[in-house]
Amino acid sequence: MTPAAQATRKPIGRRYSARGFTLIELLVAGTIAAILIAIAVPSFESSVQNARVKSAMGDIMKISAAIGQYETVNNFNPPPNLASIGMDKMLDPWGRPYVYLSFTGLKGTSLMRKDKNLVPINTQYDLYSLGTDGQSKPPLTAQVSRDDVILANDGNYIGLASNY
Repeated sequence: MTPAAQATRKPIGRRYSARGFTLIELLVAGTIAAILIAIAVPSFESSVQNARVKSAMGDIMKISAAIGQYETVNNFNPPPNLASIGMDKMLDPWGRPYVYLSFTGLKGTSLMRKDKNLVPINTQYDLYSLGTDGQSKPPLTAQVSRDDVILANDGNYIGLASNY
């Protein structure tokens, strides 16, 4: 008998270890992998969401600075739209344009962003991103507005509406 044939042959009375994994070992490894994935994926998604919010905050600061420069040159009047300052093509991290509303010539406060007491959060203009869901309503307490990234207190707050 050849040496290769002897190596694959089981001697009587002796136990050989298996060359592969048993079904139980594979199930245990699969379960552990599934648990690790279940923990890692939400954490990763949360990190991505936080990065998008931070990016939108940076963009809003940049747009706000450009608005401030415009106001300095134009007797402290805000621009009528973002195209006036060359920022109309800028998209938020979710792929939508930033929302800008100048209060110059605006009748009433119905379109202005408002806090929990329904008081406008800015005096000259609103600037915000629609956030993850792409929807918004003027009161920040509305459920669809909670994920918006906003500029409030005339630039003294930039962040999530839910944290304002």
